[in-house]
Amino acid sequence: MEYRKLGGTELNVSLVALGGNTFGPPRLDEAQSVRTIHAADDLGVNFVDTANLYGGGYSEAFIGTALADRRDRWVIATKFNLRNLGDANVADYITQACDNSLRKLNTDRIDLYQLHLPSLNTPEDEILRALDKLRQAGKVREIGASNHMSWHMAKNQYVGRAMGVKPYVTAQDHYNLLRRHIEAELIPFANAYGVSIIPYFPLGGGFLSGKYKQGEAPPPGTRGAEGSGIVSRNLNDRNFEIVRKLDAFAEARQRSTAELALAWLLANPAVGSVITGVSSPEQVALNVKAAGWVLTPEEKSELDAIAPREGDDSGQPVGARAAAPAAA
Repeated sequence: MEYRKLGGTELNVSLVALGGNTFGPPRLDEAQSVRTIHAADDLGVNFVDTANLYGGGYSEAFIGTALADRRDRWVIATKFNLRNLGDANVADYITQACDNSLRKLNTDRIDLYQLHLPSLNTPEDEILRALDKLRQAGKVREIGASNHMSWHMAKNQYVGRAMGVKPYVTAQDHYNLLRRHIEAELIPFANAYGVSIIPYFPLGGGFLSGKYKQGEAPPPGTRGAEGSGIVSRNLNDRNFEIVRKLDAFAEARQRSTAELALAWLLANPAVGSVITGVSSPEQVALNVKAAGWVLTPEEKSELDAIAPREGDDSGQPVGARAAAPAAA
């Protein structure tokens, strides 16, 4: 397993991360979660990402149990949100959320604490001030954001520098071969400001695993069969044609399309680690295998032509057409 540092920090993480959304109801119980996390540990995975809402609130607790005697070799990321802030004091609300996560995770620090969704009505300086106090107290090592647009991230950088506090060092977003929209602005921003991208849904809810066939009902037990919006949005002629070509590309190299999807993300130097949702030790092993596939520049160019960014038929990655602005 190879490792990368997130956002210029000392957080050295495995290329493959475990997605904590499968740990807890209705997916994996505690024993299954612990077994899967331990299998990942044995294979060199050291990064897990969760949120205080995942698994009905059980995900953090299951992770805490699994890593009780392995904490020092793992990087733990979790997320909080401000949806129910109301009239509460911002600092008190964030501190309470952090303390709750620390308790459930059975740890004295969160390595990467992330705001799950932007809160446009909450002053940026109040959010950053609260997070900086947590950093100064040693409860949090680094901070990041999830589902934020490039202008959200730019605002965070500007406010953080004006206040003299550390801004977000990571941006977690929906990114895969079929959904490349963040290449328009967020990735150029990340390259300019040293922020690491952490993609989630790397397989498009399983669509890039090849389990869905055009004209056929989704297989029983899959996200598609359960009515997942992630899958339903991928069910179109464009994507089925792309996957057909990706299947041929991967098969010619004796690989799976799922491996290809992960390898393609990791070929982007802006990506720090890829979040993979797993439900068994076997799936962990497959993802670790995929992380060992290093695409050549020629293969990367071919894939950019096969699966161009939405609305773009140039076949070139965004970085080939417009350079990112210099950091301020």
